[in-house]
Amino acid sequence: MADDRVSVVDERGIGERLVKADSVESRWVFQDEDGSGDGDYDEDYEDEEEDSERDGIDVDSEDEEDNVGQRLVRTGPRVDSFDVEALEIPGAHRNDFEEFGTWRTVMLVFQTLGVVFGDVGTSPLYTFSVMFDKAPIQGAEDVLGALSLVLYTLILIPLVKYVLVVLWANDDGEGGTFALYSLICRHAKVSLIPNQLPSDARISSFRLKVPSPELERSLKIKERLETSSGLKKLLLMLVLAGTSMVIADGVVTPAMSVVSALGGLKVGLLDLKSEVIVMLAVAFLVILFSLQKYGTSKMGFVVGPALFIWFCSLAGVGIYNLIKYDTNVWRAFNPVHIYYFFKRNTVKAWYALGGCLLCATGSEAMFADLCYFSVRSVQLTFVFLVFPCLLLGYLGQAAYLMENHGDADQTFFSSVPSGAFWPVFVIANVAALIASRASTTATFSCIKQSTALGCFPRLKIIHTSKKFMGQIYIPMLNWFLLVACLVLVCSVSSITEIGNAYGIAELGVMMLTTILVTIVMLLIWQINIFIVLAFLVIFMGIELLFFSSVLGSVADGSWVILVFAAVMFLIMHIWNYGSKLKYETEVKQKMSMDLLRELGSNLGTIRAPGIGLLYNELVRGVPAIFGHFLTALPAVHSMVIFVCIKYVPVPVVLHNERFLFRRVCPKSYHMFRCIARYGYKDVRKENHQAFEQLLIESLEKFIRREAQERSLESDGDEDTDNTDDESLSRVLIAPNGSEYALSVPLLAEFKDARQPISEASTSGGVRSEGSADTHDAEQSLERELSFIRKAKESGVVYLLGHGDIRARKDSWFIKKLVVNYFYAFLRKNCRRSTANLSVPHSHLMQVAMTYMV
Repeated sequence: MADDRVSVVDERGIGERLVKADSVESRWVFQDEDGSGDGDYDEDYEDEEEDSERDGIDVDSEDEEDNVGQRLVRTGPRVDSFDVEALEIPGAHRNDFEEFGTWRTVMLVFQTLGVVFGDVGTSPLYTFSVMFDKAPIQGAEDVLGALSLVLYTLILIPLVKYVLVVLWANDDGEGGTFALYSLICRHAKVSLIPNQLPSDARISSFRLKVPSPELERSLKIKERLETSSGLKKLLLMLVLAGTSMVIADGVVTPAMSVVSALGGLKVGLLDLKSEVIVMLAVAFLVILFSLQKYGTSKMGFVVGPALFIWFCSLAGVGIYNLIKYDTNVWRAFNPVHIYYFFKRNTVKAWYALGGCLLCATGSEAMFADLCYFSVRSVQLTFVFLVFPCLLLGYLGQAAYLMENHGDADQTFFSSVPSGAFWPVFVIANVAALIASRASTTATFSCIKQSTALGCFPRLKIIHTSKKFMGQIYIPMLNWFLLVACLVLVCSVSSITEIGNAYGIAELGVMMLTTILVTIVMLLIWQINIFIVLAFLVIFMGIELLFFSSVLGSVADGSWVILVFAAVMFLIMHIWNYGSKLKYETEVKQKMSMDLLRELGSNLGTIRAPGIGLLYNELVRGVPAIFGHFLTALPAVHSMVIFVCIKYVPVPVVLHNERFLFRRVCPKSYHMFRCIARYGYKDVRKENHQAFEQLLIESLEKFIRREAQERSLESDGDEDTDNTDDESLSRVLIAPNGSEYALSVPLLAEFKDARQPISEASTSGGVRSEGSADTHDAEQSLERELSFIRKAKESGVVYLLGHGDIRARKDSWFIKKLVVNYFYAFLRKNCRRSTANLSVPHSHLMQVAMTYMV
């Protein structure tokens, strides 16, 4: 459905606005005797969960009795200032891929080959070797049957599933497990941390598509996902399990690629021992992970042409073998040979499925490494270059095996002509290193996304490219993967056993992707149910069949990768569980607005010149740790801004959409809330001076806009009768059936409802002239802006609250173990949140607080 926003310019020249008119309930606020109201700041909601998406009524009888200088008045429906500010952002800021020149296009193709297709391109090195190790060749029919299995696996999984379907499920150009999860979170509120705001949907890259009423299936699925906590937890568990398999894949892929490529030495040097190959593999892996820090863009220009040469070599060797040995292997495109293969080999053929799957390895990395490349360029490169070269490579190996059954253990290198053996061996090892880089890059990208969405401990992330922000390097994870990879190579040196582990890691991610893409089809794409069922049944059935094969060989040594994935799953689950508990506790223990009103504008202490930026995770309410600052410090700054760094489920938030502001208390308190929004691909590299300057500029813009809205509101009161008629007649029926009133945000749609319901309102004096009101408003605006500038000149201090959680004494033993030891260990050893601020220690002030959960 198209976006429901409509541009309307009324006769007063007011800009484009659209205010929803479904809710017309009024609200009660306190108003001073001089007419200044308290209605434009945060109200303390008693129940955060119920009132996060609607306005509440803040009535306190005790406060009404105590504050004789205030009175209750009824106002019109409150429009959230966060939503108003979000409406100011012009849409259509999508950063589409630019049109490049010829030379730039060629370079981009090479980088695409090096980054996206490295993993899937090296599968011919080991696929037939692992298959025929489990089901030895007994005749030519076995070769045709195995080739037929490989061909149809290539067609169904990398080509049909990933290239033609899954790549389109990207999140604004970002692929991978968490990109799919964030895409679902954006269309249904399935995140377990309740920090969503309606204003998030105003981000230009949010691209929210509301399901239309005609598609009741999508609406029912959305409602079911949002109301069922069990489904939310199940979805998160599946995503965490898939992510753990991606990390495990980052361990197995380098081991498999490097060991299989170096295995060609046994063909060139017949007397070479296996121990030498293991030592060489260790050396190659150390070099590989040491070069990872130089980034994809710097290495892509080198590895891209190298991988292009590899694909050409693969196709050339395949054509040579087809011409020399047997051109009849084209018969393998007839799927009946798969039936004959299983009929002849039965159980061995079922075990061989695990080896057949290796031809599709790298499909998930191809999706996760989508990065800054367009979907169409990846599709065209695969269909017209990668896929034909892979087919020719496998056909050529099968043609060679038709006459050389005994060379199945090193099929690829044995099929290479003797005169071209060493050049092909060198380029094969380079391609293996490139494939390893592709899997490691995919792992980095997945960890970055999971960290931003609160599912992985914070780590140091280095951005290796100034042009493309998707290219990152995580030092700690890089060396951790190296150690795990070396342990795997030294303990499991058999290419078959490593292949089993490879298959388990790949299939775990593939099955999760199938489930998530099915949800995307139902919830977002809203396509025919029979197409969705066909996708789910066909691909989940194929993947479960492959998974049953690799699980049958788990006792051979591939269980190591399952243990590794389980450890990573527990780390992510514990971190997410602890973060959720901490956030929920902070919401429950936030400060009451009544308490702040009782303290007065001085907050019960001395207001010293300057600006205090208090960092917290709450998007609503005053954090409890602010009370600790008030009691622990002799004074508090004359201006306090509560800053919440919030990651929203979009890849990128533009700079002019970064900050949203709202008053926390009446104007005399000089307290604001600021939500700094970041996407999971955004780079937080601003120094503190640039951050402060951008924040203050955004605050001044908010105050000017607020003053303008107040001025427009007072102007609208001069002719209430005409305005009432006009506002009631100007109603738009949107395509989805919703009613919208076309007016200016923060202006009351119902003017008579805005009049004070009290005796004082009927006996008040005559209003002053409009010019005098305008002059007073301008003076008030200039005083507040001058106050902000003077506070900025006095200095900015970062008030950081470190909130830790501890399990209560009466909690279960498992909860105490998880919260007090495991989660506490992760928090202690993860990267501190202050590390990204780049603030001198003289500007920092920290207070610790422990919550009992």
